[in-house]
Amino acid sequence: MILEVAVLPVIPRKKEQFEAAFRQASTLISSMKGYISHELQTCMEDENKYLLLVRWETIEDHTVGFRGSEEYQQWRKLLHHFYDPFPVVEHFTLTQSYV
Repeated sequence: MILEVAVLPVIPRKKEQFEAAFRQASTLISSMKGYISHELQTCMEDENKYLLLVRWETIEDHTVGFRGSEEYQQWRKLLHHFYDPFPVVEHFTLTQSYV
């Protein structure tokens, strides 16, 4: 499993519009091959900052499959105009787990 991590800096006063667009965009990403799950969290210190966590079976499911798809083009149209600056997206793999 791969964990995609993105800190999303949303333009101030666009929070409600962003969250509505994200709900719509969620149906796009969740339909993709290799998709496992995703969550969106709001920063407690900065209400205009969000953390997006997406779990994929492989990194290629995200970087090739999703980003190369028509669904990604729709995702971009729905969400990318809310970000300033544009987010950095990184991928992580589990090293150790503690319960």
